[in-house]
Amino acid sequence: MSQPRQADWLLVHEALQRILDAVQPLETEEVALTEALGRTLAEPVTSPIDQPPWDNSAMDGFAVRAADVRGATTAAPRALRVIESVAAGAFPTRTVGPGEAVRLMTGAPIPAGADGVIRIEHARVMAGVVEIFDDADAGRNVRRRGEDLVRGTEVLRAGVVLRAGEVGVLATVGRARVPVGRRPRVGLLSTGDELTEIGDTAAVLAGRRIVDSNSYGLAAAALALGAEPVRLGIARDDASSLEEHLVPALDLDALVTTAGASVGDHDLVKDVLERIGMRTAFWRVRIRPGSPFSFGWIARSGRPPLPVFGLPGNPVSALVTFEVLVKPALRKMLGRSKLHSRTIHVRVADRIKSPPGLMRFLRVTLEARGAEWLARLTGEQGSGILSSVARADALLVVPLEVETLEAGTTAMALPLAPQDDAQDTIGFHTG
Repeated sequence: MSQPRQADWLLVHEALQRILDAVQPLETEEVALTEALGRTLAEPVTSPIDQPPWDNSAMDGFAVRAADVRGATTAAPRALRVIESVAAGAFPTRTVGPGEAVRLMTGAPIPAGADGVIRIEHARVMAGVVEIFDDADAGRNVRRRGEDLVRGTEVLRAGVVLRAGEVGVLATVGRARVPVGRRPRVGLLSTGDELTEIGDTAAVLAGRRIVDSNSYGLAAAALALGAEPVRLGIARDDASSLEEHLVPALDLDALVTTAGASVGDHDLVKDVLERIGMRTAFWRVRIRPGSPFSFGWIARSGRPPLPVFGLPGNPVSALVTFEVLVKPALRKMLGRSKLHSRTIHVRVADRIKSPPGLMRFLRVTLEARGAEWLARLTGEQGSGILSSVARADALLVVPLEVETLEAGTTAMALPLAPQDDAQDTIGFHTG
């Protein structure tokens, strides 16, 4: 049976909606095209040209009239007089008439009178004459003017992430500089007396401290998304230390804190944030791991409010809630048109039991089985087992009303792919 819903314990989609309603895209800036990879296009782009600008040859061969080569075979070739040779970058000076051909390089303009290009492999060249012994290319191998881009039409929408293909299109239409959404500067504050920085080996080996992994993992996640992470250090469990570390964040575009999100004597983050002006929108979400997730904002004079995300301190909870609840907000701030992480259908390998009442995000590996993905748990799912995230390919989504996923059940998953999404073997037929 599902647990009774509490008014301050939001469903995931309710929490997301409140977050997205509270954040807005940042202002735009112009960058050189060589620096545009991975940025978010801020304005639609219209082509000022036709591309290609003229009908041109798709391969090396001979421009001919289809009527002159139809029926050509090895036994009965068609002989045509070669009247000109045109390289790429040059232009034909003659019109192809009956019984004539023009030698073309790939990309060379199609001469008037011709309606196709016979590839060089289907021809034999002799002194001033070409014999065509295959008519398969009759009327083919012509790249038409404007078949790629048409002058005056929109070629890229605002909100798209600029990959290699988009950068190539922008170069084609002559855009040396590009308007993009400014990268949000995201402050990352870890809290807790038990934490220390990398390098404090003696304290870690003695069991007196643990290394702050959250700020590094979250910084990597923010950087991969296209934001600029700003590590604010480690605040101790007292109000003065928290305030000292939080005040510099007021000049940033977003703030992410970890730990201090539950109810307890030393969980002071919310109190200090409210003292410096934060308005809390909610402080719990029906998600596991990561239920003690909070969101609010701090009003600022002459600037948009500062969104504040309060993540749990357990490292898995922090990374999962960042993936599910923080990333969509950062995408909106970047000006993206697509805000939510990609999902795929998977088939569950083993029987999974899940306590009802919370939407669960379980770490799984993915194995290709034909056209399907087989999802298998990485092992124990405790919110402190950070190595399970390192082993995971995806987060398996278990709806809050589901108590058991039987083996073979189809479910949804969020892939955790890095920017360069590669695999061990070729994934398509090569024959």
